[in-house]
Amino acid sequence: MEILIIGAGAMGGLFAALLAPHAEVTLYTTNLEHAAAINRDGLAVTAKDGVVEHRAIRIVSEPHLYSRRADLALICTKARATSQAAQIALPLLAEDGLALTLQNGLGNLEQIAAVVGASKAVAGITAQAATLLGPGQVRHAGNGPTVLAHAPGQSVRVAAIAALFNRAGIDTQVVEDVDRLLWSKLIVNVGINALTALLRVPNGSLAQVPECEMLMTEAVTEAVAVARALGIKLPYDQQLDRVLQVCALTAPNRSSMLQDILRGAPTEIEVINGAIVAKGRTVGIPTPVNLLLTQLIKALEATASYRI
Repeated sequence: MEILIIGAGAMGGLFAALLAPHAEVTLYTTNLEHAAAINRDGLAVTAKDGVVEHRAIRIVSEPHLYSRRADLALICTKARATSQAAQIALPLLAEDGLALTLQNGLGNLEQIAAVVGASKAVAGITAQAATLLGPGQVRHAGNGPTVLAHAPGQSVRVAAIAALFNRAGIDTQVVEDVDRLLWSKLIVNVGINALTALLRVPNGSLAQVPECEMLMTEAVTEAVAVARALGIKLPYDQQLDRVLQVCALTAPNRSSMLQDILRGAPTEIEVINGAIVAKGRTVGIPTPVNLLLTQLIKALEATASYRI
């Protein structure tokens, strides 16, 4: 399978490293320092046991340098770059190729479908965890299941992607209910990302400290209430247990939002906790904890240059 991974950050790099022995993989990034390091030394992947392995990965920094046609365009950019990533993918996809988002938050699938067409847009979630350590360096911080959702007419192609992921050691299954799938990942992010970024702690700390778990529970409770009001069936107990499970599976990981805050970059708060606030307003569900988390993260972003 020919795979183009758009976005060579932590998750894009991890999936490239895992898939490269089993498929033709190319990374796309606009980070020239990152691309130079991978071209020079390969992608250095630090496993959970500390062992470092260098993987030779093809990487390009301009779309015209990719002369192939991708069976799969795996979009791993930040949510703010989704539409641009889809525009890059459009002319590079094979006739029956698919563009798959494993990104955080709501709205990515719709943005991709608006560019490549609904028949070529696919959504998935993953509990794999990774940290970008520096140019050309990624740490695999935690394992967890990956789930893909197929629309009508996509089942055979999505099944082939899932089979490839499983051969590569990425535990993957396929479902049909895309809304339930995306909300289940959203609620995990709602419970983990903002709190880890504010407290500057790894994921596992949230489930180990009662004060943190209480805040996490309140944020998740609000999100589940909004989902139910929207007609998305997500059993509360299962969702809270899932968040705690992800905390345990990815205990040493720095969430993507924490990584953004630490390097002074914009976060994805608007499509995560901010999405709960926005959706809550439309259905009349109060979301004070998610609103406060959203406001605090925005304040952190705005004061990055003033940090003591």
